[in-house]
Amino acid sequence: MRALIILILLTFLSTESSMAHTPASPIVKSELAPTGKIRASINVGNPILAKRDSEHTKPYGVSIDLATNLAKELGLELELVVFDSAGKSVDAVSNKKADFGFFAIDPVRGKEITFTHAYIVIEGAYVVPNNSPIQKNEEVDQSKNRIVVGKGSAYDLYLTREIKNAQIVHAPTSPKVVEFFVSGGYEVGAGVKQQLEMDLRNYPTIRILPGRFMEINQSMGVNKDLSEETKSYLKDYVERMKASGFVAEALVRHKIQGASVAPAGN
Repeated sequence: MRALIILILLTFLSTESSMAHTPASPIVKSELAPTGKIRASINVGNPILAKRDSEHTKPYGVSIDLATNLAKELGLELELVVFDSAGKSVDAVSNKKADFGFFAIDPVRGKEITFTHAYIVIEGAYVVPNNSPIQKNEEVDQSKNRIVVGKGSAYDLYLTREIKNAQIVHAPTSPKVVEFFVSGGYEVGAGVKQQLEMDLRNYPTIRILPGRFMEINQSMGVNKDLSEETKSYLKDYVERMKASGFVAEALVRHKIQGASVAPAGN
């Protein structure tokens, strides 16, 4: 009994320690909310992060939960700036039309944005027609193949660097990849594995290749012009949300599969 009490006490203290933090300074608040509200750039093109049932309904998801909690912690009013693609969401923070956002970590985006460590990790996968001779991810990069990707997405940036022989073809947004891929008769489609699995329900003539071609580390990010104090505050916030179980609980609450909580940052 005594051992159980000690274990419970240690667990409580560990949780309290993970949530402990220095309150945000006036500098942090002013940089994160220069308009008086804290504006979160939200990409509903990635259903693991956020989605909405129609253009006239509010988005919901893991990134919305993190944004809402951050605003509450800072005592600020939250404004959601919603986009249908990652590229538009990145541009909003890069051009200071939003104060922070939720992005896959990528060196190209890193020219304008400072990232936290990842809060979740998701997988990038390929789809091919059922009758395609392609059986493995390693067989995709051939000159005869055209790979459809969502313009400006994390896997677009990654594949543009990594693919040496196949041709990259851009769909307007990530959710449009499968429709674009099927209607155009292309050889390969690329995207977030969970989105592709959802799309398979409506397109029985295609299949997902086993495994993944990349891991996508999803982070929070702010414009590089912000102070180191503000960047450090956001990085600490993400680490606390992972350590406290907040991110894991959000994944369960929104019934997200195909994603896992990222390990603690260094």
